[in-house]
Amino acid sequence: MFFYISKLLAFILMPLTWVFVLLIWSWRTKIETRKRKLFLISICTLYFFSNSFIVDECMRMWEYTSDDLKKTEKFEYAVILGGMISYDPRLDKPEFSGSADRLWQVLPLLKNGQVGKIIITGGSGSINHPDHKEAAILKKYLLKLDIADSLIIIENESKNTRENATNTKIILDSLQIKSKILFVTSSFHMRRSIGCFNKVGITNIRPFCTDRYSGPRKFEFDHVFIPSSHALDEFTLLIHEISGFITYKLRGFC
Repeated sequence: MFFYISKLLAFILMPLTWVFVLLIWSWRTKIETRKRKLFLISICTLYFFSNSFIVDECMRMWEYTSDDLKKTEKFEYAVILGGMISYDPRLDKPEFSGSADRLWQVLPLLKNGQVGKIIITGGSGSINHPDHKEAAILKKYLLKLDIADSLIIIENESKNTRENATNTKIILDSLQIKSKILFVTSSFHMRRSIGCFNKVGITNIRPFCTDRYSGPRKFEFDHVFIPSSHALDEFTLLIHEISGFITYKLRGFC
């Protein structure tokens, strides 16, 4: 039930949903002064959430920052959180999102020996396609890249970060891992992830942030003033993550 509610909340919390509601309200109301005010509010709301400078500053405040990885640091295991692909059944291959940086940043470490093995955690995040298990799809893809099967461990039943943590805990306990593990997820997702994993008793982690959204502060004209659909997407992602973090805190998940 929590999985389905989270999907509904994701839709409700989209800024674009708010804009549409305001526009429909403006269209349906019979009071002219209210109509004009609602229309103006909807335009201002859209402009605010599509402003690259504003979302960049908000992301900068929220994203977790980890220390740069030193070449002398070595890890027996790296845990990589899913949420980085969709699946194309016609071509039988994964389609990668920006969060796939979680995987791409670790593969060189696996190749040069800084990481011994990887644990990929993530099942299906789709209501319509529960059989599209992300970790299993990724393992199949990595095997095609000639990465040895013995180097890849998967957990492909979890549907959210809470389940990522509880299911990974079972794997780590079965392997009797006591040494520090490299903990890999996106910068915007790291706060909630660390909270969930610490909550189930996984504290021997070294955070490794990937796909950071906030870059160097810019005051270029288009960045500060021109609306952007990418900014709207980023704000949607940020609101979803912050609301998820708050919900998890209230439910005692992190």
